[in-house]
Amino acid sequence: MRILRSLAARMRGIDIQALLRDIDFTAPARQVLAGACCVFSFAAHAACPPSAIASLEKPGVALRNGVDRGVLWRIERDGRTSWLYGTIHIGRGDWVRPGPTIQKALAQSDTLALELDSRDEATARTMAQPADPALLARVLSGERARRLERQNSEACVQPGTLSRLQPILQVTALAGLVARADGLYPEFGVDETLAVSARNSNKPIVALESAAEQLKVLTGESEAEEAEQIDAALDELESGKLRGQMKELADVWARSDAGKLARYAEWCGCLNTPAEQRLMKRLLDDRNPGLADGIERLHAGGKGVFAAVGALHMIGPQGLPTLMAARGFTVTPVLTDAQAQTAQPMPALSAPSPGPRAVRGGKAVKGQRGQKGAPAAKATRGGAKSAKAAPAQKAQKGAGAGAAKAPAKAPAKAAPRGAAPAAKGKVRR
Repeated sequence: MRILRSLAARMRGIDIQALLRDIDFTAPARQVLAGACCVFSFAAHAACPPSAIASLEKPGVALRNGVDRGVLWRIERDGRTSWLYGTIHIGRGDWVRPGPTIQKALAQSDTLALELDSRDEATARTMAQPADPALLARVLSGERARRLERQNSEACVQPGTLSRLQPILQVTALAGLVARADGLYPEFGVDETLAVSARNSNKPIVALESAAEQLKVLTGESEAEEAEQIDAALDELESGKLRGQMKELADVWARSDAGKLARYAEWCGCLNTPAEQRLMKRLLDDRNPGLADGIERLHAGGKGVFAAVGALHMIGPQGLPTLMAARGFTVTPVLTDAQAQTAQPMPALSAPSPGPRAVRGGKAVKGQRGQKGAPAAKATRGGAKSAKAAPAQKAQKGAGAGAAKAPAKAPAKAAPRGAAPAAKGKVRR
């Protein structure tokens, strides 16, 4: 199995931070930057990567003004607007703040829809439910168990931390840690940061799937299939191949390169066998209609929905943009062109200076101090400078505006394809 797929198209509830948080059943909601440093023992030896929080202390790593990343489509029907946002479930520290296009689209939406809400208590309990000891003994024994133990050690995970979980979840959790050496952490996963933003603004969060459904997708049809997937995952962890795949996928996502994302099967090296093809179908095509049902139901209920799910759910003839077009939505690409944007450091926050007192007929009100005839801008003592330093917003007509300039038109390859000819909706190019 290619665990890379279960991270890009992945089930939110098997996030490593949430798993490890819930194993000890402490369960309080934590901010997105809290977490793994409290569960892992990173100080054991120098080869261990820094924790997510410690990584922010490296030179050149800091919270910045957000840059638009990922792939985004606007969908419209019945006079209302909703959004499809393709995410990735790991991220870098400077990805925590969404870009202006994403922020605006989220602010204009009534509801944030995720695959799973990992901070929902029922979801957390299901995903952290200890596996049957007899199953663990059968599936994780002998050389397979020793290989898994070595990978836990290389990931600097304390012995026993993951040992009670479903076997496939144990290796999936390790896969979420492999890219830390490249600055990519589950704690900075895009879905998680969007959830924090929604909660801070009291925006409802709706899960499009259940934890039980996602566990069924992961474990496969039999113990033998689950064991086969575990062996394949261990092969990729041991060879180092998975780390390179994760980094490439993150780079493609960060550039909003929908064209290359749509050609995923050509460069992932993950669809070479019938077993891999069956897994891909189970992870993506079989789940997408259910995701589309949930989004359509929320939209039809009068809600503007910001649907944020794994980016691989957006591609191909069974991708969500195509499915929504077939259901009568007008689908318009917003962020789908490969781009390279640079964010500037955030300015220091300070209290706004008081504005000038009221004037009558261009003259200062009696008692107002200041130079006669002085421009009003001077009276604000820095107000004009602050306005000048702020990013220009006039060019951003609607949420489709990017941090600098929005992509005028998505490339033909990036546009969703495959909508039924009789569909009421259409895909704008």
